[in-house]
Amino acid sequence: MDASALGLTCFAAAIGMAIAAAGCGIGQGLGLKAACDGTARNPEAGGKIMVTLILGLAFVESLAIYALVVNLILLVANPFIG
Repeated sequence: MDASALGLTCFAAAIGMAIAAAGCGIGQGLGLKAACDGTARNPEAGGKIMVTLILGLAFVESLAIYALVVNLILLVANPFIG
């Protein structure tokens, strides 16, 4: 095992997960803001907005999970080492 390759892979995985988590957090915050604005403007549509919000949040969260899976693959089955 090459120590520098492992170190760089760990650093890249950490930076990649940080970017993915930050992007998903921003996306979820903007989605929640829009849902609150929509419910405030039209309270009768609150149920439909909530269903769409929950579905959208699940899709956004899945992107962070995909990034985690890719980072774990890089850390466990690293193709750049030996």
